[in-house]
Amino acid sequence: MDRWRSLQEPGTVFDNPFLSPEFTITVGEVRDVVRVAVLHDGPEIVGFFPFERHPLGIGKPVAAGLTDAQGIVHAKDLELDPGRLIKDCGLSVYEFDHLVAGQPLLDSRHERHPSPIIDLSEGYEHYTEFLRQHSGKTYKSTLAKARKLEREAGKIRHDYASADVAPLRTLLGWKTDQYRRTGRTDRFSQRWIVELVERLLAIRSESFAGVLDMVYADDQPVAGHFGLRTSTTLVGWFPAYDPRFAKYSPGLIHHLAMAERAAGSGIRVIDMGRGQKEYKDKLKTGELQVAEGRVARAGAAAGVHWLLRVPARRTRAAVMANPLLLKTADKALKTYGKLRTVLQG
Repeated sequence: MDRWRSLQEPGTVFDNPFLSPEFTITVGEVRDVVRVAVLHDGPEIVGFFPFERHPLGIGKPVAAGLTDAQGIVHAKDLELDPGRLIKDCGLSVYEFDHLVAGQPLLDSRHERHPSPIIDLSEGYEHYTEFLRQHSGKTYKSTLAKARKLEREAGKIRHDYASADVAPLRTLLGWKTDQYRRTGRTDRFSQRWIVELVERLLAIRSESFAGVLDMVYADDQPVAGHFGLRTSTTLVGWFPAYDPRFAKYSPGLIHHLAMAERAAGSGIRVIDMGRGQKEYKDKLKTGELQVAEGRVARAGAAAGVHWLLRVPARRTRAAVMANPLLLKTADKALKTYGKLRTVLQG
């Protein structure tokens, strides 16, 4: 693990907890499909390729569908043949949707997408000055709503990097309700994901940890987030809030509180992950790039995979790129979510 960590230098695209050995190992404890290819140049280890191997030789990133950073953690200027790599790993196809920049797996066919970040490298005060200049209305209204929340609901308290499982379960309950209200699949209906999150919460080291933080008003939980960190990068993963406090914009209140505490603990970047969300546009200072696509070898399995996955992915990308289509799809999902809630009683 020391060599793996040495390749994750702060300030590089690999400085992301989803690319850390601890994350891969922990997922491997709850998923028997996890593998790691160790890449050598002579006696020297030059990279690590964590992946999942599924039936028919279909390869996916570790914890596919959950992670916002994927790919090979490798030495600078590594050159390799992607087809040879997946063949040696026993794969017909390797598909990805958050491949980080600079990967030898990337080519011009793969779609690039922005991944918003909050840059805290110059401290929280510098960040709030940026917000005043670029999102002044949002910043001022969030502070005003925080004061209103405190007047009407009680003194605000923020617990950062808590190890308590009870508030984690409260947070996951909010997230489940959110998935159902908006017509999305409830990730926490899968036991292995709940177990994974609980295991990650228990990990505490300088280079990697699960980070749970919650905002309370008079000891009532209002909003929170569970994510992961390296020594310098915190990734956004599962943010949620109690909808009873929605009028106070608790998500924005929480994110500002989280950014302040994270900056104070040495975090230099908060990676909010790919995806169009209004709060990300309001809070971001910049963007990284991640890619979506696949690497495939000629064969029947790769052909079947293409038919099942690629047209659907392109349709989804077209919807995401069109504001009108995206709004219509989101409205339809929310309507479905409301109907499902009513029918389930």
